[in-house]
Amino acid sequence: MSGHDSKYFSTTKKGEIPELKEELNSQYKDKKKDAVKKVIAAMTVGKDVSMLFTDVVNCMQTENLELKKLVYLYLINYAKSQPDLAILAVNTFVKDSQDPNPLIRALAVRTMGCIRVDKITEYLCDPLQRCLKDDDPYVRKTAAICVAKLYDINAELVEDRGFLETLKDLISDSNPMVVANAVAALAEIQESSSKVIFEITSHTLFKLLAALNECTEWGQVFILDALSSYKAKDARDAENIVERVTPRLQHANCAVVLSAVKVILQQMEHISSQDVIRTLCKKMAPPLVTLISAEPEIQYVALRNINLIVQKRPLILAHEIKVFFCKYNDPIYVKMEKLEIMIKLASDRNIDQVLLEFKEYATEVDVDFVRKAVRAIGRCAIKLERAAEKCIGVLLDLIKIKVNYVVQEAIIVIKDIFRRYPNMYESIIATLCENLDTLDEPEAKASMIWIIGEYAERIDNADELLESFLETFPEEPAQVQLQLLTAAVKLFLKKPTERPQEMIQVVLNNATQETDNPDLRDRAYIYWRLLSTDPEAAKDVVLAEKPTISDDSNQLDSSLLDELLGNIATLASVYHKPPESFVSRVKTVQKPEEDEEYLEGQDSGQNESSAPIPDSVVASVPANANRAASAAPVQPAAAPPMPDLMSDLISLDLVPVSEPTAAAPSGPPLPVIFPASAGQGLQISGRLIRRDGQVFYSLAFENNTTGPLDGFQIQFNKNTFGLAAAGPLQVPSLLPGTKADTLLPMLLFQNLSVGPPSSVLQVAVKNHQQPVWYFTDKIPLQALFLEDGKMERGSFLETWKALPDSHEVTRDLPTALISSVDATVEKLSSSNLFYIARRMLKDTNQDVLYLSCKVPYVSGKSIPFLVELTALVGSPGVKCAVKTPSPEMSPLLFDAIDFLLK
Repeated sequence: MSGHDSKYFSTTKKGEIPELKEELNSQYKDKKKDAVKKVIAAMTVGKDVSMLFTDVVNCMQTENLELKKLVYLYLINYAKSQPDLAILAVNTFVKDSQDPNPLIRALAVRTMGCIRVDKITEYLCDPLQRCLKDDDPYVRKTAAICVAKLYDINAELVEDRGFLETLKDLISDSNPMVVANAVAALAEIQESSSKVIFEITSHTLFKLLAALNECTEWGQVFILDALSSYKAKDARDAENIVERVTPRLQHANCAVVLSAVKVILQQMEHISSQDVIRTLCKKMAPPLVTLISAEPEIQYVALRNINLIVQKRPLILAHEIKVFFCKYNDPIYVKMEKLEIMIKLASDRNIDQVLLEFKEYATEVDVDFVRKAVRAIGRCAIKLERAAEKCIGVLLDLIKIKVNYVVQEAIIVIKDIFRRYPNMYESIIATLCENLDTLDEPEAKASMIWIIGEYAERIDNADELLESFLETFPEEPAQVQLQLLTAAVKLFLKKPTERPQEMIQVVLNNATQETDNPDLRDRAYIYWRLLSTDPEAAKDVVLAEKPTISDDSNQLDSSLLDELLGNIATLASVYHKPPESFVSRVKTVQKPEEDEEYLEGQDSGQNESSAPIPDSVVASVPANANRAASAAPVQPAAAPPMPDLMSDLISLDLVPVSEPTAAAPSGPPLPVIFPASAGQGLQISGRLIRRDGQVFYSLAFENNTTGPLDGFQIQFNKNTFGLAAAGPLQVPSLLPGTKADTLLPMLLFQNLSVGPPSSVLQVAVKNHQQPVWYFTDKIPLQALFLEDGKMERGSFLETWKALPDSHEVTRDLPTALISSVDATVEKLSSSNLFYIARRMLKDTNQDVLYLSCKVPYVSGKSIPFLVELTALVGSPGVKCAVKTPSPEMSPLLFDAIDFLLK
């Protein structure tokens, strides 16, 4: 290479970064501002301009508000990757937080809150303290939100510096937007804390209602969401809240309207006057109807919320069913939701116009919508007994149009109508039999075969009809084969002539020798043995009376419905799932410093039940659990952590099954917690019980299906007491018509939920033959009462006096009865609710009993409950007063005492 070749390695072009660097250090303000804009533009499109950090930070020293905003935007983006350099900007932040211009003060504190670098948070506290008490409301409202951001970074720092108290003081601020932002910040903090941070009192209630009329629409949403968690003291208090909130129903913003509806629905639970409730229902109807006239996306959200509302309060829209009639240009998802609501609102009064609509929909071009419309007619027939004949008339009219998928769907729903109203509408079977040749869908074939088998004695040529299906028996889907097998047996039992005998022989041979399906083969063998050994027993089994199916239009469990109604205007009300099933939040749990073993267990990852889960339950509702515990330790049984419940709807990792060794205890029959109508024939009964100091889940599984069920597995969702299975579920293979009991040992504090204490226990059960079933049960607090819950009289009195009056909660139990004091004391003591003392009220002749109990707590301690029962012996009605360090747990104790006194 010659000496002249060096020119190829030099260039006059500097490149983009050097040019920007030069412009950022220019002495001209306009050129400097343009350079920062170029940097922000490059950052926005994904270019790395972090090497200009120092040069951009130098531009902070300016009085130009626009330039300052741009620099702050850059800082927020790159502070995490350049934490050491970000410290260089701290002095400017602190200086700007004292600037005469309130916009700059607010901008400084907002930016410091957005820079999530631990080193900067230490410098944020003093400016934030000043800004929270700033003269300008814009600065105060910005600082309020900054407290929530700082809490997310360093919760201890926020509590130590007293920011939470200052934030609570801002609820009494004269500016409504400051109030709204303080409420929003407190609600956000509450969601990530296990302690009670934000609790509305009668004083703060007045402040929030006063601010409601004057703040912006999103401020109103924050305040209304906070008000929805307030429990009114009495009917008058609830009516006062509703009166102040009702004007929000006229708001143009849909979120404000739905939040107002949520508050009103919650407070209606405390209003006893039926006239007031009717008036409120009338007032809520027009705004909900207005939401349905919005664009399709908002319509859908509104309809999903209305679907929940009409399940709880159908009176609200009982006279507005016409607004749910589908328009030709409605998107399919809106049409489907409207259909669901129409079914729920259908009544004897409006069924004629509803059926006309459904009949019209059944002639449209969208096949899925047509099928849904035909099913809707069947569901209306099942729901309204008086209208069943009209519904069948419409279905027969639809069958006559000879559209294949309409005919098949009609046959499927008519089968359900026959199940609902046995021996009432069999005259139409002849019409159905005319359409046998058109059936090509498994469900429709199976439905028609079921009808032929069920009414074989009334169909003259039933054997011929079944024979037409037998020709293709080996190629049919399992669903059709199973129905054919059962129908052939029914025909033989009802008409034991030569032809059915030949047919049953052919079917049994095919089902036992020519098939690989174990369900079909096992059922065929059972039928064969029954028929060959005891035909009368076969009749009792095969021709047994079937359980009547019921209306499924209100499918949601009442506790789940109440939870979803408390989350109206959120995604939970759109998904119709609890927020915990799709949102996982990490709670700030206060760990006891003195318990070294506990801390070591946490650090080593022994409790991993707080891992995020996509389709289960972790509370995103505000947590109100102030679980201060007493000093008496309780040693929970050591066990490996249980996996989260319902980790994923598709890949559910359930506890594996082992051979049965445990049996359920004898005693009163267990309540049904999952009926056969919901589990396709599987029925589950159960109750949590306590035995020998251990909690067990006593369960009974009953198989009302047509095939065996095995491979049972179970998991529990996160719950207030962290209940989880201590081992595998032990249930044997269940043959049809059989039942098995089991006793499942439980562990406490394995998969704790966050949020207010709740007695809800959400359970997932599956087996090899069926999908995962989800249902809810209640956690009876008496199953958790500890054996060492008895207190000495002196200790009881001291504890009662030491606890503040605010920790005393009282409730009337109108159905509870103390028939004999001695018998009651003995019964309560057997459940670990121990007698302390008794006195007589001379003026009323009432007995007052004092009792105590303890419930285990997550930190290894226990929560004591001091109970006072006042009652007239032999007369129903008991007044119950409870004092405890954790008053939010009192409702669970009231339920337990109410149960024990019945």
